[in-house]
Amino acid sequence: MASKKTSHVFLALVIDLVLVVLFTVVGHYTHAHSLDLEGIVSTAWPFVTALVAAWILAAVWDRPLSPLKTGTAVWAITVLLGMVIRAVTGEGTAGAFIVVAASLNLLTLVGWRVIASATTRRGSRR
Repeated sequence: MASKKTSHVFLALVIDLVLVVLFTVVGHYTHAHSLDLEGIVSTAWPFVTALVAAWILAAVWDRPLSPLKTGTAVWAITVLLGMVIRAVTGEGTAGAFIVVAASLNLLTLVGWRVIASATTRRGSRR
């Protein structure tokens, strides 16, 4: 049976991936008005790559549910590195896009951890 921490790490990885991919799918659809797989992959890969790097650099497995230590690091690295990759590959990095990407990813990548850590703390007090 997997330990509680192992299940938290796996859950955190799945949630982070789903949220980053969902962000890119919505963004791609908003601008391209289509859900073509090639366009979605083209939009998503810089941020998914950045998310993987963020997980390694932030050592997420140590504190997967921590909003401050882990969530903010994952958010900052994912957005910053994702934008760098987009710029290097000739994709758009307009100011408005940076603001939207930073805001939505802050809300999701840190926000779900705020909820999860509050729920986990409340459950452990019982």
